[in-house]
Amino acid sequence: MTFLDMALANLASAPVLFFLLGIAATLAGSTLSLPEGAAKMLSIYLMMAIGFKGGAALAGGEGGGHLPLILLAGLALSALMPLIGERYLRVLSRVGPIERAAIAGHYGSISIVTFVAATSALAALGIAHDPGMVAVAAAMETPAILTALILVYRARAAAGKGEGISWKPLLREVFLNGAIVILFGSFLIGLATGKPGLATVKPFLVDPFNGALCLFLLDLGAQAAKGLRTGWKELTPRLLSFALLMPVTGVVLAGGVAFAAGLDAGNTMLLMTLAASASYIAVPAAMRFAVPEARPAMSLSLSLGLTFPFNILIGIPLYVAIAGWLAART
Repeated sequence: MTFLDMALANLASAPVLFFLLGIAATLAGSTLSLPEGAAKMLSIYLMMAIGFKGGAALAGGEGGGHLPLILLAGLALSALMPLIGERYLRVLSRVGPIERAAIAGHYGSISIVTFVAATSALAALGIAHDPGMVAVAAAMETPAILTALILVYRARAAAGKGEGISWKPLLREVFLNGAIVILFGSFLIGLATGKPGLATVKPFLVDPFNGALCLFLLDLGAQAAKGLRTGWKELTPRLLSFALLMPVTGVVLAGGVAFAAGLDAGNTMLLMTLAASASYIAVPAAMRFAVPEARPAMSLSLSLGLTFPFNILIGIPLYVAIAGWLAART
C-alpha cells in the first residue's frame, strides 16, 4: 500500500471525518461542542480502554522483547524534546524564556488521542505492535514536564526572580494527574486480569470504542478550530513553522532509535507518533499550576490547533510509510 493509499484510507476513516466535521462546523460559525463533563468522561473512557486492552494483551503473551528498550528510548525522547523546542523557539520567535519553556514542554509530553488514533490505524492496516506500548505512552507524559520546569527555574533565576518552583505539590500534580493514573492504572489492571478480565468488560471497553473515539474527535475538532479563531493573531509564520518542525524532529529522532534497535514497523510507527505528538491535557494543567505567567492560549493554539490536526490528517499515514520503509531495511 502506497503512502497516498494510506493517507486516503486515513482521511476516509470515520474518526478523522468526524474530526474534520468539528473543524469545518466551528470555522463556519457553529457553536458545536460537548459539555465539559461529557468531554472529560470520554477522555477517561478512551484512556481506560486503551490501557486495559494493552495490559490484557501483554498478559496473554503478546508482548515482544524490545519493550524495555522502547521504554528507555521513550523516556529519553520525552526529556530531550523540550530542550530542542526551546532552542527552536529562540530562533523562530520573540517570546520570552519562560514562555518558551512552557510551550516547549508541550512537545515532549504526548497526546494520548493521537496514540489511540495511531493504534486504530495500525489495526485497520493489519500491522501488529507490542501491546506494552501503552506503558511507554504513560511514561512519556512526565519527563517533558520536568525538563520544562527546569528551564522555567533557570529563566526565573536569570531574571532575578527567586521564588523558584514549589516542587513537592508540583510533583504530586505531575505524577498523580488523572491521565497518568487512569492510563497506567488501567494497564496494570488489564495485566493482572488478562484475557478473562477483558472478556468481562468487552461490551463496555471494546465494542463502543470506535464510536466514543468519533465523538471525542468531533469535539476536539471544534476545540482546535476555536483555538485557531481566537489565537491566530499571535501565531506568526515562524511560530506556525515551529508547530510543524517539532513533530518532524520527533519522527527523525525516534526513527533513528527504532532503526538502530531493529524494531518492527508497528512499534517504530508508534514510537515516532509519540515523539511527534504534543500534549494538550497533562502539560497545560501542570503549566497552569507552576507557570501562571505563561499564556496557555498560545501553547494550545500550537499543540491542539496545529500539531494535533497535522498528526491526525497527515502524520499518521506518513509515519506508517516511514516505519515500513525503515523496518524493511533492518
